[in-house]
Amino acid sequence: MNALPVPEQDSARRREDVLRELNLYPLWQRRQSAAPAVTDMAVQAVLPEADPVQVAALAMPPSSAPATPEVSQLGWAALKQQVKDCTACSLRAGCTQTVFGAGAERADWLFVGSWPTEYDDMQGQPFAGPPGQLLDNMLAAIGLKRGENVYLSNVVKCTGSITRGPQPAQIAQCAPYLSRQIALLQPKLIVALGHATATALLGEDREWSSLRGMVHDFRAREKAPQHEPIPLIITHHPAALLLSPLNKAQTWRDLCLARDTMQGLV
Repeated sequence: MNALPVPEQDSARRREDVLRELNLYPLWQRRQSAAPAVTDMAVQAVLPEADPVQVAALAMPPSSAPATPEVSQLGWAALKQQVKDCTACSLRAGCTQTVFGAGAERADWLFVGSWPTEYDDMQGQPFAGPPGQLLDNMLAAIGLKRGENVYLSNVVKCTGSITRGPQPAQIAQCAPYLSRQIALLQPKLIVALGHATATALLGEDREWSSLRGMVHDFRAREKAPQHEPIPLIITHHPAALLLSPLNKAQTWRDLCLARDTMQGLV
């Protein structure tokens, strides 16, 4: 049997390479009758010659990873892992690690800050360092203790700029994580620490003077079984209190309001 001329050999090899690339070789073989050489548009030439369902299954590249489940469907362990692995915004590149949250996972009290401090970033825990020590004193003043019927978290899970803080798009990117934490926790009362936190939880930017000293309604994105809003009380962030100690008197009144509100709930 005579060897094919060089141009025909090149054409055959090219046709075979194309079919292999499409995962169609040797499933499909060209008929022996004369036909034009396979070109870069080979997919149009070969698809009619093979079973459409089989071709589709072979040609579709396998997924490199399973689809990520919706955040609203995750349990505690899966949610922690997703936050740990999150690289959805630029904040992750500028921090050591994400800071998920800490405390009793069926706590009545939820204290929420804005974003992790540099101390949190180093330790991987919310409210570490001097701000955390002050928060512990605030909790003790109303008969609470970190980890005992108290859960601590932040709106944003990565360290933000100390001068500007996270941008709205970054806050929105992290919002489903906190929303899911609240849905899993089902706290009886939320204490928002700082203006940025209050803005994120209420969904509107209001004057600071109009936020303190009253009980707000937090309406969760993921409804708790009772479909009731959660009482929300707003006060100063402990990091801000370290800079402005005179505001501690206001904070004490806010904490007393929170304590009295909780007593009325239980």
